[in-house]
Amino acid sequence: MKRIGILTSGGDAPGMNAAIRAVTRKAIFNGMEVFGINYGFAGLVAGDIRRLEIADVGDKIQRGGTFLYSARYPEFATEEGQLKGIEQLKKFGIEGLVVIGGDGSYHGALALTKHGFPAVGVPGTIDNDIPGTEFTIGFDTAINTVLDSMDRIRDTATSHVRTFIIEVMGRDAGDIALWAGVAGGADEIIIPEHDFDMKKVATRIQEGRDRGKKHCLIVLAEGVMGGNEFAEKLSKHGDFHARVSILGHIVRGGSPTARDRVLASKFGGFAVDLLREGKGGLCVGMMDNKVIASDIVDTLENGKHKPDLSLYDLNQELSF
Repeated sequence: MKRIGILTSGGDAPGMNAAIRAVTRKAIFNGMEVFGINYGFAGLVAGDIRRLEIADVGDKIQRGGTFLYSARYPEFATEEGQLKGIEQLKKFGIEGLVVIGGDGSYHGALALTKHGFPAVGVPGTIDNDIPGTEFTIGFDTAINTVLDSMDRIRDTATSHVRTFIIEVMGRDAGDIALWAGVAGGADEIIIPEHDFDMKKVATRIQEGRDRGKKHCLIVLAEGVMGGNEFAEKLSKHGDFHARVSILGHIVRGGSPTARDRVLASKFGGFAVDLLREGKGGLCVGMMDNKVIASDIVDTLENGKHKPDLSLYDLNQELSF
């Protein structure tokens, strides 16, 4: 291939810009042309496409978000939308496409693959919920953002002897709550993948207070329920002076960590290698600290992300 495109889609994630940079520079280094597509699949169908030069990706590796922007575009789920996108790609002479994003973005790349257009998926989402990889771009930055907030909230919780429910993103996956909770010494971690008993949560809080503990931190994934609803249900089992902090979109933003920058650079460079070899219908991932490529059809149709629930059990043992 001599001409490739790149787009970001779905929720933004710190490190997306680093991945765009890696794709662009690796491709240009190897004598290829790169075209950036603004606003994801919506921009693809609209033909909002521009050539990227080396200078266009300068001063981008440290920036959060995505300078190619993103947009929801449910119309791309239709065959009509997909064919319009392929028509635009052919119009610009683009022979292969790198798609950076989460589950919805991968399904867009999958649709292109089924129409015979070479596409490579790169996992970019703070939720860390993509099958075929142990870690996604943006996850490490997100959990460090939550961790920083937890450390600050603990100061207030201790000063006022309060229970704080910290609601974090994670509609269907609890990885952010799980990893940040363990790292931040949370007393309880509540995630969609594991049942919990509110009465037992209340009992553990009271046992801590009886030992003289001055604070309690509960990290809650939004997919279980909202923080305010959780606090209301907890109050039925005792008055624990509960307060709620909803971190929301704060978790998505910010400068990516070194780990996310390196991961994005590896993924982006590897995606270019695959397209240079004429390979599409693949998604990039990290397994056992090695960058791999998996069949995107098999990964999405048969793969399923599973959180490391041993961390949940470990936290139960450490937080009593």
